[in-house]
Amino acid sequence: MGSRGDHSVYVGNLPYQTSEEAVGNHFSQAGHVTNVKIVYDRETGRMKGFGFCDFADAAGASNAVNTLNGADFGGRQLRVNYANRN
Repeated sequence: MGSRGDHSVYVGNLPYQTSEEAVGNHFSQAGHVTNVKIVYDRETGRMKGFGFCDFADAAGASNAVNTLNGADFGGRQLRVNYANRN
C-alpha cells in the first residue's frame, strides 16, 4: 500500500440520500476524518452509492475497516475496505 492508500478507505453501499457531511460524522468515530468524497454519475448527477473517506493517519483508516465494515448506516450495511488509488 502506498502512503496515501493507507489513510483512505472505500465506502460502499451508501444510502442514496446521504451527504458527505453525514458520512464524515459517522466515520469520525474511527479517527480524524480529513476528507469525504461521494461519487456521482456524470450524466445523471445521481449518487452511485459509494465514496471514499480520508483519515489523518493510517490508524484511523485501519480502525474504520475493522469496526465499520458491515455496520448499519442509514438502514444499509456498509462495505468498508482500504482504497486502491493507483
